[in-house]
Amino acid sequence: MEALGITPRLHLLDYSIGQAYLWRDDSELTLVDAGWAGSADATTTAIRAAGLDPDRLARVVLTHGHRDHVGAAQELADRHGAEIVAHRLDAPYVRGELPVPEPDLLEWERPLWEHGLTCPEAPATRVDREVEDGEGLGFGDGAVAVHTPGHTPGSMAVHLPRHGVLFAGDTVASVRGVTFGVFHVDRARALESLRRLAELRPSVLCCGHGPAVTEDTAEQLAAAAAAGAVALG
Repeated sequence: MEALGITPRLHLLDYSIGQAYLWRDDSELTLVDAGWAGSADATTTAIRAAGLDPDRLARVVLTHGHRDHVGAAQELADRHGAEIVAHRLDAPYVRGELPVPEPDLLEWERPLWEHGLTCPEAPATRVDREVEDGEGLGFGDGAVAVHTPGHTPGSMAVHLPRHGVLFAGDTVASVRGVTFGVFHVDRARALESLRRLAELRPSVLCCGHGPAVTEDTAEQLAAAAAAGAVALG
């Protein structure tokens, strides 16, 4: 695995099922999502290979409580002295206090879901800071949490307004163009969340699955929201 540069401050880490993003500020690093359980060594190696010091990792921000996003969070945080941040409503799933809600799967999503379950189950993981919609996250010159319920109850996006960057979690996918995501607990609420994200009109879109989108980003996101509305009926 390598840290693929998107912008001078932003790298993508691909775990084959799911991915994470590394943001660089002047004196510290932030990881948005954390990959599989057991992937901490590969993540640390990739950060070093990008010319960055993993001991500058200040926080791991989790977009939601699914295993391919939470897996290595605590191992990385313990190793490098970082805090773990999650939305209040998904924190009990991350900590293992409650089971992660089962998605309302469409028939064509079932084989994809089964494939996703081949990713190792995430261990119970501490949450050092629970956040709500609109709270500052302490990096990226003003990053804010954007509550995006639907994929899970406490799914959240992370918006960096000054840089035009949006980390969308799994509400949106970019595997075959920008599309409404899959595996939602509440598809109607997830679509409402997608519409809200489209209103932010980012220039860089980072999804939990698929490459970063850096061209015609706002237009593609708006089109995905419109297409999702048609599909939902």
